[in-house]
Amino acid sequence: MSVREFVVLGTASQVPTRHRNHNGYLLRWDGEGFLFDPGEGTQRQMLRAGVAAHDINRICVTHFHGDHSLGLAGVIQRINLDRVPHPVTAHYPASGQRFFDRLRYATAYRETVELGEAPVAADGVLATGPSYTLETRRLSHPVESFGYRITEPDGRRIRPELLARYGIKGPDVGRIQREGALGGVTLEQVSEHRRGQSFAFVMDTRLCEGVSALAEGCDMLVIESTFLDEDEGLAVEHGHLTAGQAARVAAEAGVRHLVLTHFSQRYSEPDDFERQAREAGFAGELTIARDLLRVPLPKRS
Repeated sequence: MSVREFVVLGTASQVPTRHRNHNGYLLRWDGEGFLFDPGEGTQRQMLRAGVAAHDINRICVTHFHGDHSLGLAGVIQRINLDRVPHPVTAHYPASGQRFFDRLRYATAYRETVELGEAPVAADGVLATGPSYTLETRRLSHPVESFGYRITEPDGRRIRPELLARYGIKGPDVGRIQREGALGGVTLEQVSEHRRGQSFAFVMDTRLCEGVSALAEGCDMLVIESTFLDEDEGLAVEHGHLTAGQAARVAAEAGVRHLVLTHFSQRYSEPDDFERQAREAGFAGELTIARDLLRVPLPKRS
């Protein structure tokens, strides 16, 4: 049975607090795991959240500020210590290759796992699998930063009443799905179009074209909201978003489930982020992320 859920490992911006670890997020997508922005302390948060090194297939780093990448050293060494049986691929801004190299070889350890390096230099598709396409878009931050989007191919949804109309039942249901036709009846005649699920991950950035492109029509958008709206000037200066800005992007893009995260340590009350997101016009499902939270992706529409 496929599992698609988002696991929050940390939600702090810049520095951890008593209740928020540095960034870290794992997306379970069927049989694969995408680890996003492993900040300091990610290994321990994985343990607390029930996430194993074996769950990681791809590591996606948006940019090389410490709160988004200092945990790489520990995670990479843990992957090797646990002898993860499959290859792991790391995606990160190509301009930060020197930082990745330093983190990968921060200390001595025995390499036992094939870790592929796939630096990102431009917008486009990074990888494809049976159930997804992984793509990236450039964001706007003081250092080069990229957001990520995972999209499932469109498919077909079987309609039981149409199967009954043509007398198709039992093992023949599976046959027509596999072969596309059965006894003169096509799959299109007994099914309807089903849009593939999509997930986007947008961290440190100002408003820009890349943010909108990643968010467009997403089932789940995980996006930074470092500041509240009254501190928009600070957000622009430091290359971040406010809760209202993030929510307006989600509303305009038709996002179904919005997850706000990456909160500045200056704020202690999460209700303010929810209030400002609603005031900005987002009416869909809304989650204010907290450490160790598990969020299932919305059911396919």
